[in-house]
Amino acid sequence: MDKISKFNVVHRYERRALLVAINCVGSLAIFFFGYDQGMMGSVNVSIDYAVNVMKFGHVAPNSTQVVVDNTLLQGGITSVYYLGCLVGCLLGGWIAEKVGRIKVIALGSIWGVFGASLQCSAQNSDWMICARLINGIGTGMLNVIVPVWSTETAPHTSRGTFVSIEFFLNIFGVVVAYWLGFGCSYVGGGYSPFVWRFPVAFQILPLLFLLAIVWFFPESPRWLVKVGREDEARYILGRLRGETGNDDLAEAEFQDIRNVAELEKKSGKLNSYFHMLWDVMPKAIGGGSSGALHIGRRVQLVIWLTILQEWIGIAGVTIYANDIFSQAGYSGQKARWISGVNDITYMFSTLIAIFTLDRLGRRVSLYWGAIVMGASMFLAGGLSRGAVNNPEKAAQYGAAGAAFTFIFTAGFGATWLTIPLLYPAEIFPLQIRAKGNAWGVVGWCIGNGWTVLLLPTMFAHIHEKVFYVFGAVNFLTLPIVWAFYPESNQRTLEEMDLLFASNSWWNWDAETNFARLREENPELVQAAQRGASVVDPETGVRRKSVRGPSLVAGQRDESSTDSDEKPGVQMKN
Repeated sequence: MDKISKFNVVHRYERRALLVAINCVGSLAIFFFGYDQGMMGSVNVSIDYAVNVMKFGHVAPNSTQVVVDNTLLQGGITSVYYLGCLVGCLLGGWIAEKVGRIKVIALGSIWGVFGASLQCSAQNSDWMICARLINGIGTGMLNVIVPVWSTETAPHTSRGTFVSIEFFLNIFGVVVAYWLGFGCSYVGGGYSPFVWRFPVAFQILPLLFLLAIVWFFPESPRWLVKVGREDEARYILGRLRGETGNDDLAEAEFQDIRNVAELEKKSGKLNSYFHMLWDVMPKAIGGGSSGALHIGRRVQLVIWLTILQEWIGIAGVTIYANDIFSQAGYSGQKARWISGVNDITYMFSTLIAIFTLDRLGRRVSLYWGAIVMGASMFLAGGLSRGAVNNPEKAAQYGAAGAAFTFIFTAGFGATWLTIPLLYPAEIFPLQIRAKGNAWGVVGWCIGNGWTVLLLPTMFAHIHEKVFYVFGAVNFLTLPIVWAFYPESNQRTLEEMDLLFASNSWWNWDAETNFARLREENPELVQAAQRGASVVDPETGVRRKSVRGPSLVAGQRDESSTDSDEKPGVQMKN
C-alpha cells in the first residue's frame, strides 16, 4: 500500500499482534491521563507547594503535615484542570473528524508537554491555574480520541477487553504518580521544591515518547472510509482481521462500514455539537434533526453516565485519599502509605474487567459494581464515625473503615472505571463518533471538576458523611442504568443505530424494537452491495447481495442497484 508509510507497523504485524501494538500506544496515552490525576494527591500535601508557592495552607506544629486554610483555592487549582479537559475534548473531537485520530493524539501530546512544562515551573497560584488549564486541554484531546481509535480497530467481540487493558495502564499511571510523589516527599525533609516539581515534570517523558511513535501506527479504518480513502481502509482492516483464510470476513466488515457510512450521511444535521445537544428537544423548537438515529438521546446518556461515574466517589478516593484515611483515624505518613497501597489494589482490580466486561456485559457489570461500592461507602462512613466516637478503639474502627475503602476502589476498578468511558465510544454513528465520545468526556469533566472543587469543603464541614453521599449515589445508579441504558456488549458498532432506533427512552422498548428490526430486516447489519455475494461478518455465512436501507424514518435508499426497489425501513416502535 503506497499511500501508507513503509515504516508503519501495519505492514509488519497483523491480527492480534497489530491490535496489541495499537493497544500499547493507546495505553501510553491513558497512562499519562492516570498519572496526571494521581499526581495531585501527593502534590497537594507538599509543603513548598501548599505553603510557599500556592499559599493555601500551613504546616502543623511539630510535624510535616500540611493543614489547608483555603479549601476553595486548593480545590480550584485541582478542578480547573477539568475545565481544560472539557475544552480539549470538544476541540479534539471536532479536529478528529477532519484530520483523523492519529494527528489528534499527536496534538494532544504537544499540548500536554506544554502544560506540564508550565506546571513544573509555576511560581504562584495564578500561574499554576493557567498551567493546569492548558495541561487539561491536552488531556481532553487524548481522552476523547484514544478510546475511539481503540474501539474502531478492535473486533466487536473483544472491545471491552482491549479498552480494559488500556485502563489498567491508566491506574498504573495513578500508582506511579502516587509512589513517585511519596518517595520524593523525603527529599530535603519534605521542604524541598523538588518534592513536587519533579513529579509534575515526570509526565513529560511518556508524552514525548507517545509523540515520537504514534506516527508509525495505522489510522482508524472507519475514519478512512468516512473521508473516502477506502483503499487504505480496506488494507488496514485486512491486516487487523487477518487476510489469511479470512479475506471474506474482512471484506464483509469493510462493506458494512462503507454502507452504514453512506446511510449516515443522509440522516440529518448531525455534525455540529449544537445540533447533537439540541437534538433531544422537540421538533417544534428545532430538535429531532437526526431523525431515528436519536443522537440527542445518546448525548444525554453518555453525559450523565460519566457524571455519575465521578459522584459515586472515586474522585474523592483518588485525589483526596489522605483526607479520607485521616477521617478513618490515620494521619501523617501512615495515611499516605495506606493511600498508596490502595492505589495498587485499584490497579490490579482493573484486571477483573479484562475477563468480565465482554462476558457479563456492560449493564450487569455496572449493577454489581454499584452494589459493592455503595455498601462499602456506607460501611466506611459508619466505621469512621465509630473511630471518632470511640477514640480508645480508633485503631480497630479505622482499620475496618480503610478496608471497605479498599473494597470500594477494587469494585470501581473492575466495573465503573472502564464502562462509562467505553460506552460513548461504542454507541455513536461513524460520522460523529469522535464528537460523540467528546460528550462523554464533557460529562466526565463536569462530574470530576464539580466533585474535586466541592470535596475539600465537604470534608471540612460534614466529615465522614461524605461517604454516605457517595453511597447514596451508587444505589441511585441502579434504577437509572436499568431503565435507560441499552446493552452494547457483543454488538457491532454498525448495529448501534438499530439499538437506538426506538422513539422511546426506555431500555426495554429499545431492546424490543432492536429485536424486531433484526428479525424483519436481517440485511440491516450485514455486508451489502458486494457484487455476486457477501459474507455475514457475524456468522461467516454467504448471503445474496442486499441493499442498504435508510436509517431515517421514511427515507428511501437511492444507492441501490437492485431491480426490485423497496422503500426504506421505518425506524419506529
